[in-house]
Amino acid sequence: MPRFFIGGGSNIAGGVAFIGGEDAAHAKVLRIRVGDRLIVCDGAGKDHHCTVTKVTDRQVEAEVFETVPCPGEPSVHVTVLAGLPKGDRADFIVQKCTEAGASEILFFPCHRCVARLTGPSEKKVARWQRIAEEAAKQSGRGIIPRVGVLEDLAQAFNRANATDLPLFMYETGEQRKTLKDVLENAGTISSAAVITGPEGGFEPYEAQLAEVMKLHICSMGPRIFRCETAPMAALAAIMYATGNM
Repeated sequence: MPRFFIGGGSNIAGGVAFIGGEDAAHAKVLRIRVGDRLIVCDGAGKDHHCTVTKVTDRQVEAEVFETVPCPGEPSVHVTVLAGLPKGDRADFIVQKCTEAGASEILFFPCHRCVARLTGPSEKKVARWQRIAEEAAKQSGRGIIPRVGVLEDLAQAFNRANATDLPLFMYETGEQRKTLKDVLENAGTISSAAVITGPEGGFEPYEAQLAEVMKLHICSMGPRIFRCETAPMAALAAIMYATGNM
């Protein structure tokens, strides 16, 4: 069924969903008619199943006949923290990590980052947020992950340490544990964070700081992942280990 999120012109009142704004234009493209069924998600993990009762050029009205928890929402809240990549790689990270179940996707600058945000980042973040919304609709998510930019790696460490399982993905060094072992020994968790680097990875001193901050320094095996692949691969491993895949 077509999926719409509250916001952007859509809302629910008195058991009726009102789909307007860009969502109404999208409904027109989908050729939604009276009697069709659709889902309006409240953005907090609940799906409102509706039957369309009225269609105009500017609005679609639909009666809610059932409200259920969104089956596409994972049981664990995962924050993806990625070193700011260059080009459109950030778009790929946002799209694929949304599909895989991330609750937040935050970018940060660090030593080896080639890309730099010059000037206000609002437009770029708004673009990423739109990508997250479209990916959430397509993949049946119950929330739209929040996308943002942090000031530095220290902020990423602090955000990671606020979760049950803070993971720092690093491609070298004897201090590393395998991601498999860390996940198997984690027990029951409700939140996790995964930190991945930009092109070229992290500097040794950044990994040392992560160790001082008590993050789990993790290996993803003998292969070297691209900066846009590593967040999705680590996230998928977390989802599998927590029974969400």
